[in-house]
Amino acid sequence: MTAASPAKRFRDLGSKAVPYLLILPVVVYYFLFWLRPVLKTLIDSFRTAAGGFTFQNYIMVFTDPNFMPALRNTAIIVVFSVSLEFIAALFLALLINRKFFGSSLFLFVAMIPMALPAVAVGAMWLTGLTAHGWMNSLLYYLNIIAESHKIYWLTGSEWKLLALIIVVDAWQVIPSVMIILLAGLQNIPEETIEAGYVFGGDYLTVLRKITVPLLGPTIQTAVILRLISAIQIWLIIVLLVGFSRMPVLVERIVYYHEEVPGLDISFQMASGYTIIVSLIVSTAALLYLRASGAFGSKKEAAR
Repeated sequence: MTAASPAKRFRDLGSKAVPYLLILPVVVYYFLFWLRPVLKTLIDSFRTAAGGFTFQNYIMVFTDPNFMPALRNTAIIVVFSVSLEFIAALFLALLINRKFFGSSLFLFVAMIPMALPAVAVGAMWLTGLTAHGWMNSLLYYLNIIAESHKIYWLTGSEWKLLALIIVVDAWQVIPSVMIILLAGLQNIPEETIEAGYVFGGDYLTVLRKITVPLLGPTIQTAVILRLISAIQIWLIIVLLVGFSRMPVLVERIVYYHEEVPGLDISFQMASGYTIIVSLIVSTAALLYLRASGAFGSKKEAAR
């Protein structure tokens, strides 16, 4: 058996290197704009203002009077916001997937909030939720409230503000979750659904035993994306109620990084909060994948 010629070995080496050369720009991009900043922030979270090593930054974060309220508010927003948005988005996706007369127009109108940037959404709702805003005007013209009994939406307890934030956030985010679920529904073969009805199933039975299980991977994608973005919510809150009135984790990062950058501990607090939020996001996504059976199904498929 003769040895391969140098030219053939060079061609074989070149063909093996092509996939790595194709992904090289992506690798360089992630290293420069993702991995490098993440590693720098991680290192900075263990540094003092003078550049020494310390755990004091994390101690300051955990003893920050706003840390536990921020953690609690973030958890409440994630649980209720993701649940509300998923249920509403699934209902709308199932409705639009029935292709009734005018469903295309309904889909177009339902997608409008998704196209608005968060700043525009915050400004729109801020003008609506003031005492003389369009929300009170609408309720007055519908004869739901009297002109002398205006609702002061942005006052009251923290629980009232949390509920308000969840509703405003859901109004903007439900369309994006709906689009993901609708795409998954349209990939389910119609023959599979029809077979469920042929074998005597009603709509709810087919939905529970056929549609939702087949929609499982799409649901996982939608929930994980929404879970991550719900943990990172802050701009709507700041636009409506300002900093520190209803603290959440990412709002604390922005507060120390942008609002009070002159303090000696500002950079250290922002770095510590950043790493904690990153760990919470990663842990929440992994726990959801494990709870939803994604890891288990992959192991079974491998067997």
